Amino acid sequence: MAEAIVRWSGGKTFIGTDSTNHSVVMSSTKEAIGMKPSELLLVALAGCSSYDVVTILEKRKVNLKKLEVRVNAEQDSEPPWTFIKIHLKYILAGEGLTENQVKKAIELSEGKYCSVAATLKGKATITWEYVIE
Repeated sequence: MAEAIVRWSGGKTFIGTDSTNHSVVMSSTKEAIGMKPSELLLVALAGCSSYDVVTILEKRKVNLKKLEVRVNAEQDSEPPWTFIKIHLKYILAGEGLTENQVKKAIELSEGKYCSVAATLKGKATITWEYVIE
């Protein structure tokens, strides 16, 4: 079972701690101390998928040198400002890295393995592209 704790640390700042005791600071835009919680969701999506892509490519004996995922999203204009469109751009480099390997790894992550993507798909349309450097 997944578990997390969020503690208020004053003002509009909060510290979230996961089940492995790793923490992240969250705050409002005005406080500018930590990440915005809504954008932390985008980071979680990119992190979840990145983990999958790296794991899948490692299993295929790809010597990955770089993986960066840039995320942008569109939100509803009214509360609760739900994400309605999320786009991920994967930027990869590696010896012998092919388009087929990259495409398959991303498809597996987004369609099968990434729990964050699976959770968000009920509300947001998730699209992606990739660039091999």
